[in-house]
Amino acid sequence: MSAQVGPAPDAGRPSQARLVHDFVEAVEALLCVVGADGRVLFANPALQLFTGRTAEELVGQRFWEVWVAPEDAALAAHAVRSAIESGRAHPQEGDWIAAGGGRRRVTMRNTVLRDQDGRPYAIACVGLDVTDDRAREARLRQQTRTDPLTGVANRGALFDALKVRLRAEEPNGCGLLFCDLDEFKAVNDLHGHATGDRLLVEAAGRLAEVAGPDHLVARFGGDEFVILCPHADEQELRALSARVAVRLSAPFPGPEGSLRVGVSVGAAIGRPGEPADDVVARADRAMYGAKSHQRRRRPRST
Repeated sequence: MSAQVGPAPDAGRPSQARLVHDFVEAVEALLCVVGADGRVLFANPALQLFTGRTAEELVGQRFWEVWVAPEDAALAAHAVRSAIESGRAHPQEGDWIAAGGGRRRVTMRNTVLRDQDGRPYAIACVGLDVTDDRAREARLRQQTRTDPLTGVANRGALFDALKVRLRAEEPNGCGLLFCDLDEFKAVNDLHGHATGDRLLVEAAGRLAEVAGPDHLVARFGGDEFVILCPHADEQELRALSARVAVRLSAPFPGPEGSLRVGVSVGAAIGRPGEPADDVVARADRAMYGAKSHQRRRRPRST
C-alpha cells in the first residue's frame, strides 16, 4: 500500500516576489529608490499619484527637482551624498510638492541599499503624508495653550513664556502688567454670566489690540489678564499701562445699553534668573496697590 502525498504547504499561495509586487503596487505609502546622484530609479503608484507623474516621467529625474520644496533642495542633495558616503541614512520630515503645486508634510524613513560587495549605491525611502496629523497636533497644542473663552493665551502658556524670558542666560529679562477688571462682579450679578463672558472676550481683544504682536496677552483667571512684555523697560510699561486704562475705560456693549468697567494695572520687571512666580506675585501686589487708590464705579447704562 502506497502512502498518499498531500499538497505542498505553499501550494496555491502567491510567491514572495508576487507578494512584494502586490504590496508595492497597493500600499498608500510613498515609496521610491534614488541613486547616488539623486536620480529616481523607482517610484511606486502612490508616489506617481502624489506627484501627478507617471513612472516614465519620474525615473531619471533628480527627486529634489520634482517633489522636494525648493528651499529644501540643497539639503536633500546633501543628505543623499552624506548617506552614500557614510552608509547611513537618517529619518527626515519636510514639505513635498504634490500634483497641482500644493504642499504636503511628509515624514521619511530612509534606508541605504548596498551591492554584493557592501558598497552603498542607492537610497530607499518610505514616505508618509502626515499633513493632517500635524495640523491636528497643532490644533491640540493650541487648545492646551489657549483660554477657551477669550482665545488669548492661558495661564500655562503665560508661565512657559515667562520662564523662557527669565532664563539666566537671557540678558534683559522682561516686563509684566497684571490687569484686573474693576466692578466685573457687578456685571455678572446684574446682567448674568453670558453678558460677563462677552465682556471678557471684548476686553481680551482690546488688550491684544493695545499690546500688539510683540507682547503676549494671557487670561490669568476670572477677570484677570496679564501682558508679558519682551523688554524690561519701565517707561514702556508705564506707557502701555496708560493705554490699557484708556482702552478698557471705553464703554462695552451690554444687553440694555453700554456698560462701563475700569481696570487696575500693576507692573513688575522680571530679571534674568528670577522665578516666574515671584515676578507674577510682585505684579499682582502692585495691581492691588493701584486698585486701593482707584475710585470704584459700578457699571451703568449710558
